[in-house]
Amino acid sequence: MKHSLILIAALTATAAAAQTPPATIGQPYIPAPWWMKDPVIAAMGHVRTEVPANRAGFAVRFSVVSKTAAEATTAATAKARELDAALAASGKDKLRLTTTLVTRPLYDQYRTKDGQMVENNRADQIESYEVTAVLQVEVRDVSVLERAYRLSVAARPSAIDQVRYSLDAGNELKTWLYEAAVKDAVRRARLATAAAGARLGMAKVIDPSGGVCETQVLAGWPSYSGAVAAQDVAAPAYESRAMDMPAPAVMAAPPPPGLEKLAEAVQVTLTPPLYPLSAQACVIYGLLPGQ
Repeated sequence: MKHSLILIAALTATAAAAQTPPATIGQPYIPAPWWMKDPVIAAMGHVRTEVPANRAGFAVRFSVVSKTAAEATTAATAKARELDAALAASGKDKLRLTTTLVTRPLYDQYRTKDGQMVENNRADQIESYEVTAVLQVEVRDVSVLERAYRLSVAARPSAIDQVRYSLDAGNELKTWLYEAAVKDAVRRARLATAAAGARLGMAKVIDPSGGVCETQVLAGWPSYSGAVAAQDVAAPAYESRAMDMPAPAVMAAPPPPGLEKLAEAVQVTLTPPLYPLSAQACVIYGLLPGQ
């Protein structure tokens, strides 16, 4: 019984020691990880590409001033209704529309004897109301962006906000980019071993984050090395819509012919900007003697 307790205590101490962190920050030497018991090469794959934006958005504003808030609201929404119907014809899978109203009271104003303008800010001194119908246009397929913008200009709004672009990289593009990073790591490892007169063995570690390659084992954990220069790669062709979009919705009625005709006369070019994407991966190989 006594020997069994000693054995259990020894095994417990061994397990506790195995769970102890390899070193503390600043320690000059630390135990090497298991994959460094034999000669290895750690290759960091780092790739970079540029992809056009596949999202856009802008706001169209219709402002009306009237004696009452109800009259101004009715007039402002009537102005926005025709444009809303024209844009909705593209389908909800390509354009998403949201209309909001902003109401602002306009107070009675007068000038003093010295010519200074004074504005009353009391509720009983409201002279009229300004109501702005704000039509938010979210473009989920940039192939319809120019048409949507031309229709917005043709609707003669009070103002159109600047177009905002963004990139929503789908799962397909992210997976391709990670695969390209792993391939780049393999390429760098082969070049290094060939130059050193060695041969690549089996892969021991494949780290998607690249953190394993950044650890300087002999410099004290967790010190890190400098960044690896990215390899430029060409992204595969992909649709401007999101990768996992639902089935297209039923198309709405065609836009009013008058607004469509006015939009044809609007000449505008909207080119989505390019967004950089990068990925890295660490692959550690065993080394074999050269022939």
